[in-house]
Amino acid sequence: MVPLLTAAQIREADAYTITNEPISSINLMERASKAFVTWFINHFPDRGQSISIYCGTGNNGGDGLAIARLLHQHDYARIDVKLVRYSEKESEDFKENLKRLQQLPLVINELKPDDTIPTEASDIIVDAMLGSGLNKPLSGNYKKLVDYLNSLQKTIVAVDVPTGFYADGELEKDTTVLQAELVITFQQPKINFLLPESEPYIDCWEAVDIGLNQDFIIGLQSPYQLVEYNDVKAMLKFRTRFSHKGTFGHTLLIAGQAKTMGAALLCSSACVYAGAGLTTACIPESGLTALNSYQAEVMAIVREQGKLPQLELDRFSVVAIGPGLGKDDDALQLLRYVLDNFKKPVVVDADALNLLSANPELITQLPAGSILTPHMKEFDRLFGEHSSWWQRLQTLRQKAQELNICIVLKNAYTITATPNGVLYLNSSSNAAMAVGGMGDVLTGIITALVAQKYTPEQACIMGVYLHGKAGDELALPGKLHVVLPGQVAARIPATVAKIR
Repeated sequence: MVPLLTAAQIREADAYTITNEPISSINLMERASKAFVTWFINHFPDRGQSISIYCGTGNNGGDGLAIARLLHQHDYARIDVKLVRYSEKESEDFKENLKRLQQLPLVINELKPDDTIPTEASDIIVDAMLGSGLNKPLSGNYKKLVDYLNSLQKTIVAVDVPTGFYADGELEKDTTVLQAELVITFQQPKINFLLPESEPYIDCWEAVDIGLNQDFIIGLQSPYQLVEYNDVKAMLKFRTRFSHKGTFGHTLLIAGQAKTMGAALLCSSACVYAGAGLTTACIPESGLTALNSYQAEVMAIVREQGKLPQLELDRFSVVAIGPGLGKDDDALQLLRYVLDNFKKPVVVDADALNLLSANPELITQLPAGSILTPHMKEFDRLFGEHSSWWQRLQTLRQKAQELNICIVLKNAYTITATPNGVLYLNSSSNAAMAVGGMGDVLTGIITALVAQKYTPEQACIMGVYLHGKAGDELALPGKLHVVLPGQVAARIPATVAKIR
């Protein structure tokens, strides 16, 4: 896992590395600037492009000055450095890097509070004005400058964090941020990079290692963790020679109505492909032919309208409920029955989530280790309206601990909250997967993993990653522009085998 740190924790990690490596702060800045430049050169190899580097007078500006010097050394001939002196404060490392830069034949211009903003004609703008230290919205001269630069629609590359953007905490709606095509950030992505509010401001980001003390970073025990390939690889179990269908559990999926059988089909199919030993779908009789045609491996328990089916819940390792189920009295009766009589983990999705929000007393009946898989609107219906994703993170963490369950909050970097107070942000998936039915497939995958005796936490972390990774493999450049849920389900066995 990659621990995701707040801006304050990153400063702690900087200070610890400086003291204990040991390394001077100016040399750590040099190391960071070299890491930036290495990636910049790979991304923008044309030495003939003109580059304006806007530097504040703090440490982010110091980075910018070092970057200007290093780019000059790499034969970038058209570099224009602009010192943004909207504050009288200067960091010591800024001063030292300014001295070093002044030894070179580079243009250095100053912008002072009363100056007219000069016309910007460079091809590329490097933003090294404020970095991660910002804790209030831009105003005054900074806002005017950022608004002007945004109006140019230039290629903007931010150093660590775009000016005006918060590394963590709540971003105000419509706040002024310098909109970056690329952010080259130090050591690890900032938490807010992974939340939907970043979309208007950051096209893509790249984290470059600057050698901060990793043991110290891990020791900070951040509640925010980024899940990567090797984390899932380490969790995967091998199938032994004498294992059998009983080894891998029996799932019950309560899903579907006459007009929404697609959700039940996708969910049950994903459950089979993700490795459940046995899969039974509790569906309306009208969906039986469709189920048998779509996925012959899935068994069925037929529901009749107005009657509670004979479920014999003790037979099952895990129950999933909700995809395409509807929100009528029959659906509510089924949900109540499961929560009253099944004491193993229950995976609750889609319509069953909406039933929980309409009947909030039921949420306290969820067995320990149960899993909720809401999207944003379902989450807010369950736990109240939120004005930002940062607020949702805090509620997500609190509710998972309070209810002793896992909650999978779906978005581009889907977040799994666990009862131990840790939030796991997923690193796989892509926009080609933005198709109805993807959530039904995810529910099936997670349910199958619980059946195979992965812990609920593991099932969520692995299920979300495998779901996204299968989509990534299908949507590789030059392959599919849109990935369908059924394709993702069918891809899972190959994705698992590839990771192993």
